This record gives sequence, structure tokens and C-alpha cells, in this order.
Amino acid sequence: MSVAFRRESDDEHLEPKFERPIPPGPNLVTEQGLRLIEERVAAFEAMVVDMPAGEALDDAKRDLRYWRQRLATAQRAPAPAEGEIGFGSEVVIRLNGKPKTLRIVGDDEAHPAAGLLALSAPLAQALIGAMEGETLPFGGREDAIEVVSIKG
Repeated sequence: MSVAFRRESDDEHLEPKFERPIPPGPNLVTEQGLRLIEERVAAFEAMVVDMPAGEALDDAKRDLRYWRQRLATAQRAPAPAEGEIGFGSEVVIRLNGKPKTLRIVGDDEAHPAAGLLALSAPLAQALIGAMEGETLPFGGREDAIEVVSIKG
């Protein structure tokens, strides 16, 4: 029989659900980042207990697996060297002449609009190891970043 006459189930047309991707590299966290992960694990554990079977429960369980994995692999990052930008540092920079305050954090804690920059972000990578007063290349400009101050 031709497939044109075969009744297909709705399930055949659904996109497959994959696990949430784990960012590459070590799972470095700040104290705040670790608390955030613990809070998300607790929230999803509480949520899946009362949910009825179905797609929403499957999605919540997938998210819970992700957050449990992130909690299991979390590594508190050591403090950066004194006077040097590292993981957890809060920095004030001038990027192309515009002042910005940033804190370098783990992937799960990152929120660029709030000034929380993931360690894996190109700007964070450009800043790592820099010291106050340095001018750094970024985005094709040799003097795109000026490090104004560093905390932590």
C-alpha cells in the first residue's frame, strides 16, 4: 500500500526531544552560581512530584537531569591572583570608550544584560589575566579595552 494512504500518527511529526546541552569545559562556579544551581535543582524536584504525566512533566524531568548534572560537576573556582582579572573578578572597563562593569562567572550564572559575563564569552577570554591600567585588543581593534579597576 502506498504511504499516501497510510494514516500517520501525530507523534511521527513531532521534533525529537534532546537533552539540554552541557557547556564544554569544566563547570566552574562562584558561590552565588552554586546557590543558583542548588535552588534550580530543588525547584525542579518539587515541581515534578506534583505534575501529571505528559509533555510538561517530560520537559521538567529533562531540566532536572540537566541541573543535577551541573550540580554534580560544579567546581568552586579558586580566587584569581591579586590584581589580575580571573574567574569571579568584578571589573570596570572601557570598551570602545564606553564604561562597563562586568563580573566573570560560570555559564549557568551568566546574564550579560546584568553584567554577568560567562567565562566562555570572547570578552571574558580577552580580559582573563589582564591587570588594572592595561589596554587590550578586542574585535579587531588593538586598544578596544581599557581595564579601569578590578575587584576580587
